[in-house]
Amino acid sequence: MRIGRGPATVIGSNSRKPGHPPLAQRPAPFARKGEAGSPRVSRGAFFVSGGISRRNRGGFLKKFLPSRLHPAAFAVLAVLTCAAAPAYAQSATHSSPEPPAFREVADELGRTIRIPQQVRRIVSLSPSSTETIYALGLQDRLVGDTDYCDYPADAQKKTKVGGATNPSLEVIASLHPDLVLVTKLNRLETTQSLAELGIPSYATDPHTVADILSSIKTLADVLGVPEAGASVVEDMQRRLDDLQRRLRDLPPKRALFVVWAQPLISTGQHTFLADALRRAGAVSIVNSSQDWPQVNLEEVARLQPDFLVFAESQPGNASREVQKLATFPGWKIVHAVRDHRYAVISDAVNRPAPRIVSAIEELARQLHPEAFAEKAGDTKKETEKENPPARPLAFAPFSWNPPHSPHGHSSSTGGCLCGR
Repeated sequence: MRIGRGPATVIGSNSRKPGHPPLAQRPAPFARKGEAGSPRVSRGAFFVSGGISRRNRGGFLKKFLPSRLHPAAFAVLAVLTCAAAPAYAQSATHSSPEPPAFREVADELGRTIRIPQQVRRIVSLSPSSTETIYALGLQDRLVGDTDYCDYPADAQKKTKVGGATNPSLEVIASLHPDLVLVTKLNRLETTQSLAELGIPSYATDPHTVADILSSIKTLADVLGVPEAGASVVEDMQRRLDDLQRRLRDLPPKRALFVVWAQPLISTGQHTFLADALRRAGAVSIVNSSQDWPQVNLEEVARLQPDFLVFAESQPGNASREVQKLATFPGWKIVHAVRDHRYAVISDAVNRPAPRIVSAIEELARQLHPEAFAEKAGDTKKETEKENPPARPLAFAPFSWNPPHSPHGHSSSTGGCLCGR
């Protein structure tokens, strides 16, 4: 079964190749029944009236018609002449080439996909894509998203298509999307199945904060709203530049970003999370080329990070989670645990979407409060517009399930299957 809409071609009896004039028609002063309104009859009438000179028009009528019918004949001829001009213009318009209904674009995985000229119905298979759609003001085009697309609140009202790794193809197809937005974390089988159904999918895959800005701008171009994309990216870049000016003279803090607690999983050096740490005035103690490396706790104790960084997905269980972390075997020898040196930020840091800038600003304020002393009030108000402030030490250290988590589902300790 192929689901989708393809280009339509209108074929007429007098059409030629697009861009060529219509074929010449023989004179047709009289129409057969049912052809009175056709372009062919109109062109025939125009041929007759145009082929007779103004000088000979009267002689022609006098020769073939009695004198008492001359006034009526002139009236009929005038009407046919006036009516023929718009009909001829309409025929010329029909013969001109129509713009293509589809276009080809390349996504961030290097795939070339064919999409409609105007993308009006979108399904998002990641929270980051959903947030970006809302930031671009295209929420009315979003007809479906995943169970984990929870920001903004209105996104929870959209038709749910399942999880990121196990979406319902039947539900997606029933929404008749022009385009499905995916990330590298979605399964290859999903995009292949969509292609078999005739539904194009566009993938994003940013690896740095700069890549996120570029990705947002490119997606806006693909969706036909380049001005909105430029505006969103300009605001993000302005805030990042301001943050860099504040932190440029301060030494970075050594941090361990805890993606997963048991087993301990952090972020490698070539992910947008590691770049977010750097932009917040920190540097990860984990020096790994893997995106999500498993870390030895003894090595963490040897390196002794200044801060542990957590992304909070569910606020309100602060003391219980802190106490739980301190009771895990080996964690007591980490000074940051013993001294409660935690930085807790919004889980927006896990999502390559516009809100990641707010999470970076939030982390920078906790690591370098001295850089924000003079404008603490203003900065707090600006951030609270997008995210509620994190409670001190209120964190969920299991806020995101890494891509290689066993069986591809959340563990008993909680977490989100699709952080991106």
